[in-house]
Amino acid sequence: MQSELKNTNLEHKITKIDSSYLANWYNKVSSNPIKDVMILDSTLREGEQSPGVSFTTHQRLQIAWMLDYFGVNALEISPIVSPSHKESCKRLVKAGLGADIVVHIRALQKDIDVALDCDANWIAMYHSVSDVHLKYKLKVTRDETIKRAVHAVQYAKSHGLNLRFTMEDASRSDHIFLKKICKEVVDAGADRLGLPDTLGILRPKGMSNLVRTVREVIDAPIDVHCHNDLGLATANSLAGIEAGADQIHVTINGLGERVGIAPLAEVVMALNLIYKRKLKVKPDILSELSDLLERYTSVKTPESKPIVGENAYKHKAGTHIAAIIREPAAYELIPPKVVGNKRKVVIGELSGKNTAAFLLHILGLSPSMGEAVKLAQGLKKLQCGDLFELSLSEELEEEVLKVEDKL
Repeated sequence: MQSELKNTNLEHKITKIDSSYLANWYNKVSSNPIKDVMILDSTLREGEQSPGVSFTTHQRLQIAWMLDYFGVNALEISPIVSPSHKESCKRLVKAGLGADIVVHIRALQKDIDVALDCDANWIAMYHSVSDVHLKYKLKVTRDETIKRAVHAVQYAKSHGLNLRFTMEDASRSDHIFLKKICKEVVDAGADRLGLPDTLGILRPKGMSNLVRTVREVIDAPIDVHCHNDLGLATANSLAGIEAGADQIHVTINGLGERVGIAPLAEVVMALNLIYKRKLKVKPDILSELSDLLERYTSVKTPESKPIVGENAYKHKAGTHIAAIIREPAAYELIPPKVVGNKRKVVIGELSGKNTAAFLLHILGLSPSMGEAVKLAQGLKKLQCGDLFELSLSEELEEEVLKVEDKL
């Protein structure tokens, strides 16, 4: 491995520090790159199932407009929840957005009629396929499930609808039955299949196996919808793509039933940074999307939320701050402005001499190294933890470099 690394480094002409180059070597999973990936945002459907979250029609339209501007491929909404949701669905279908509006319904004829009344072009019907759901939730047999599913698909296709059929609780279904029903609905005319990990029970290898199991019997595009009950939603979604799925379901901030599904920001930036998929999106509004959801809901964005959280670009340890003063790539995968976030430094007990020198300089002083060391020692003696933080604007970052040159 050492010789391989050495040869690889020689071939890579570095003109500037590339913080992800060697990571790419380790991340490489095969010589065949993954195909193009589509993103479906379900904030208006799955997201509104998050406890404490409810949108007005105006808010749904605003969220949809921003997500369309961001560049998602599809938006999902359910008109069968309430009259307000149906009205929102109708208005979205007629809004002329670039993203497909996917109308989410049950695999029932009456629900399909609601979608038709909304002038839907794309629908996403779902039916449980795990035995625990069939027995205790729906009280139907496997044979009855297949008949229901095929009838619903045929009825929808007879009315000219494009449709995705989602196998609810696919990750806990019998694999033989899953392959059978998937083949039946595709043969009946389903355009796509949805494979959800409804309870978030799969590990990444499990999601790969789920997608490959279904891919053995169908050629239709596959969506993955991964819940985050064990904190694996993003990892499982990416594993599904590696295994041959075509589209990932996300929500802003990962909102959804219980603890939600894969977050939009994490999935998009992982595809960009790790898989080198240049999606046609505008990542610089990711933080703005997160802030919008926080304003519209009672759910505060966690400070430690990757990419869009307050702490995502907040540096505290003295050695970390000293490093980013010289080269931000030392502790940042991408510049914060790429995702609409801000770089910040925390001043307090953990501050080192470089941070102290920077603080003195922006206060109008010209510190020596000795003075900077004394201030850092004084901050530690206070034992007051974090005292305050500073957002590093471009002007302040220039001041940092001036301090570095003088010390």
